[in-house]
Amino acid sequence: MGEWGDEPGVIVLPDRRMVRAVRVRRDRKGVPDPELAVHLSGVRPPQTPWPRLWVRWPDFSLPLSTDGALESLRAAHAAALDQRVEVGCRGGIGRTGTAVAALAVLAGLPDDEAVAWARRHHHPRAVETPWQRRWVERVLPRALDLGAPS
Repeated sequence: MGEWGDEPGVIVLPDRRMVRAVRVRRDRKGVPDPELAVHLSGVRPPQTPWPRLWVRWPDFSLPLSTDGALESLRAAHAAALDQRVEVGCRGGIGRTGTAVAALAVLAGLPDDEAVAWARRHHHPRAVETPWQRRWVERVLPRALDLGAPS
């Protein structure tokens, strides 16, 4: 089991767990492989030599299933306790930033602070669309209230 070092894209969540927020297609030279990846994509992502979860999530949109997205993000949050976890989409900003905001909420951050937090810690344009912002601020808290504890 590993942890991230100072690799690019590594974010320390409010509960001190670390995840790496990335563009799915990029040069991996000099970066250790993740032990779990969460790919946010409207189309099936390429196979990887490491375990991965696929959240069906079209570009500039929302996950096709909030329950499915939360199941994968909860698994990523749990794994980040002692594994190298990556989360990413093709561009690495909107969907990835929205997932980073959700992971911050799972890590204990109040949902009304999550978008600003993701923009400070991941990318200034994280959570790109108004509907992604609403998903973090309105849908996500209701879904978490109804779901199992993380």
